[in-house]
Amino acid sequence: MNPALAARIAAAAGMLAVVLGAFGAHGLKDLLAQNGTAGIWEKAVFYHFIHAAMLFVLAERKTLPVMAWWGFLAGITFFSGSLYLLAVTNARWLGVVTPFGGLCFMASWAALLFKPARS
Repeated sequence: MNPALAARIAAAAGMLAVVLGAFGAHGLKDLLAQNGTAGIWEKAVFYHFIHAAMLFVLAERKTLPVMAWWGFLAGITFFSGSLYLLAVTNARWLGVVTPFGGLCFMASWAALLFKPARS
C-alpha cells in the first residue's frame, strides 16, 4: 500500500465518522431513542473517529506500519460497524462481532508498541 492511498482511505474513514456522528445525532435520533441504543451509536462513532485519526497519522509516516494500519481499519469495520448495525437494528447478536474489532484494535496498538515505525 502506498502512503498516498493510505492517507486517502484514512481521510475517507475520518469523514465517514463525522457523517455517521451527525446522522446518528439528527437523522436517527428518534430510532436510536426508540431502540435505547444512542449510547451504542456514540461509542461506535468515538472509536471510529479515534482510529480513523490513527490511520491518518500512520499513513503520514515515512515507513507505513502496514500491520497496525490494516488492523485499525479492520477494527473500525468490525467494532464500530457491528455497533452501528446493532444500534439501528437492535439485533443483539451483532454484539458477538464487536470483540473481534476490539481485538484488531488491541493487536494494532501492540504492533506499534513492540515495533514502532520510524517517523
